[in-house]
Amino acid sequence: MLSDDTYIARRLHLLGEWDAALAVLGPDAEPELRAEIAVERWFFRIEAHEEAEKAVAALDPSSPTAHLLTARLAYSRLLFRRYPRPDDRAVAEAGYRAAVEGGDEKLRGWAEFHWAVLLDNIDEDPAAADPHYETALRIAKASGDEFLESYIIRHIAPRKEPAERIAMLRRSLHLRAALGARPQTVAAQALLALNLPEDDPERAELIRTFRPAAEELHIGWLLSDD
Repeated sequence: MLSDDTYIARRLHLLGEWDAALAVLGPDAEPELRAEIAVERWFFRIEAHEEAEKAVAALDPSSPTAHLLTARLAYSRLLFRRYPRPDDRAVAEAGYRAAVEGGDEKLRGWAEFHWAVLLDNIDEDPAAADPHYETALRIAKASGDEFLESYIIRHIAPRKEPAERIAMLRRSLHLRAALGARPQTVAAQALLALNLPEDDPERAELIRTFRPAAEELHIGWLLSDD
């Protein structure tokens, strides 16, 4: 059974209240949960990188979770061009590979997805990314992990024809909203808006909705014009 603090921290994490979630966790709380929240805060807010690294360093370095989170930190440094290190590309792929090989089925699905994104966004090699997306999606559907599914289809949707692309982006948005994952829902609203015609009323409504939420959650990259 989850402790009250763990339950509250996980709910706050879903809401994008990362500072509050970390504050709830006591010194004896699950280190993997603390590290996951700290890494997620860094990714969405691009702040407290050192704290995220310390939280990951507190884990058993041979654990699949430590491999996955270490890789995610390296990937995000490359993606956002913040504090990049010469070995980040190699560290990211090695971490994802180790997580795939050593993790349980659920973690393996997430590691396959993140590996695909590394190949897609950093290497700009969609052909190499596709088998990892396919494996991740197969695991997500087999295990009923709709959160993971929402991530995968969000990333593969831009390659589809317009009608299918919009349908996939809407499904990603609806899955995230149903799960109460606020930062991810806001990100899905932003991407759907970007893919709708400029004169579409839905686009205008999505922009009116997601921008104040992104400001409240301090997700600066959702507000950038780049």
